[in-house]
Order: sequence, then structure tokens, then C-alpha cells
Amino acid sequence: MNIIAIVGSYRKHGTVDTVVDEILRAAREAGAETLKIYLIDKHIEFCTNCRQCTQEKGTGRGACPLEDDMAGILDAVEAADALVLGASINFYTVTAVMKRFAERLLGYSFWPWGMLRPKLRNKKRNRRAVVVISSAAPSIMTRLMTGSVRLMRDAAAMLGCRTIGVLFIGIAATAPKTEIHPRILKKARRLGAALAAHNE
Repeated sequence: MNIIAIVGSYRKHGTVDTVVDEILRAAREAGAETLKIYLIDKHIEFCTNCRQCTQEKGTGRGACPLEDDMAGILDAVEAADALVLGASINFYTVTAVMKRFAERLLGYSFWPWGMLRPKLRNKKRNRRAVVVISSAAPSIMTRLMTGSVRLMRDAAAMLGCRTIGVLFIGIAATAPKTEIHPRILKKARRLGAALAAHNE
């Protein structure tokens, strides 16, 4: 069982990263192998919406003409059995680096010119995902006032995953290092074990 985490926060060892680490630790204790990728360490170009990746039929992702690290990241995600996506909220949505990553998932859609809207190439959700989001605002407020949870769930779905849990850490900017509530860490461990236990 291999689990990959894609971290789209700007701070290593910050709130999102700490919770993701707890998920991965629990998964390893349950026998899984884990890998964590920081998007800030990768070269990811902006999607130019050329739609070259959407034109050919098939169930696999379309080829993007941009030369950067995105293909390698997606190869690693596709080789994994489960996924963790983590990002903080900046200006009412996920970080720009996570948004850039999400926009580059267009290649998982079939959208030839002349067709009004894209269609997912593969609608199977045979892998599980966990989403981690932190916000300076209370979690309930951020859930209601932003589309961050839906964006992250949709990104997981594009990658062939069904989201089994969302960990939302609110009021996460009261100090340089946020003290994470034990309840959140306990849920993180539970979700990590659930990811490791699932293998289809």
C-alpha cells in the first residue's frame, strides 16, 4: 500500500504540514509506504488553457505540452493507492500553488473543440483521499464562505479518488506556530489508518 501526500501550503512544518505528517505516520504504522511532495519545491507552470491535453479520446490523462515537474508528480499520484491533499486558505481560496496544481488536472478530461463542457475520462473512484485545509477564520465560516472544500474534493475526484474525510483546522493564525487540538490529531491518525487499510 502506497500513500502520497501533495502539500500546497507555503510553510513547511506549519499547520497543514503537521497534520499531513500525522496522517502519514499513522498510515506507516499500519504498514503503508508514504511519500510527501511539497508543491513549493516543484516547478509547475500555469495552465494556458490551450486544451491540447483534452483533445484525444482515452481513459488515461492527456499529454500536456508544458515542460515542468507536473507530469512526474502525476505519475507518482497515479502509482499510489491513496492520496492526501493539503493546503491553507489565502484570500478566500486555497493557496495559489495548490490552485495551479488543480488547474493542471484538466488533462483528465475529454473536451474536444466544439463540445460545450468537459467530461471526465475515467469516472471510477477506486482509491481513497483525505483533504486537509487550514484557515485563519473559524472552520465553519470558511466552509460556508469559500469553495475550498469543493475544490479539493474535485481535484481528488479528477485523480480517481473518493474523499473519505476532510480535516479542517480553523483559527490557525493566532501565533507563528499553531497548537493543533488533540481532537484534530486523533482524527488525522484515524484517517491515516483508514487510508492504509483500504486496498482494492
